Amino acid sequence: MRIVFFLLETLFFFLIAAALLRAWMNHLRVHMSAQPGRLAMAVTDWLVVPLRRVLPRGLAQSRIDWGSLVAALLLAVAYGLLWLLLATAASAAPFTAEASVMLVFTMALRILARTLLQGLMILLIGYAILSWVQPQSPVMGTLDRLCAPILRPVRRIVPLVGGVDLSVLVLIILLQVGLMLLG
Repeated sequence: MRIVFFLLETLFFFLIAAALLRAWMNHLRVHMSAQPGRLAMAVTDWLVVPLRRVLPRGLAQSRIDWGSLVAALLLAVAYGLLWLLLATAASAAPFTAEASVMLVFTMALRILARTLLQGLMILLIGYAILSWVQPQSPVMGTLDRLCAPILRPVRRIVPLVGGVDLSVLVLIILLQVGLMLLG
């Protein structure tokens, strides 16, 4: 049963991460024709496009990509529901209605937070590696635009050490601590 839970979590991690990345790229006005925008759109269009049609028009004109954020939230709730169904099938004792609702929302919030933290770590690791190996790469500009807003506050606190920017390392450590706190 652990394999099924692992596969379920991996699938929903990928889908939620794509929706959150799409929302972040749209918020920063990063052109979606570049990678990883094309991937995020290809993975999430099936859910985001219909959601944008049913969301109120006023939300569509804001700077926040509500379609992608609602998609991420719905995917997280779907994960919580599937997790509950599998957990109920695996155990002999059924959950009460109140416990079931709490469990679904707890699992949804947990996967949203975990996906956000791990997704940021993946972006930062890619950014750090490319900045050392291939700083003139076309994708480096996109990664820089995606990572700069979250690195800016850390760069104000952490000074350059021997000309090396350690803010990425500090932020990765903080994100890892956040993941440890999630459990």
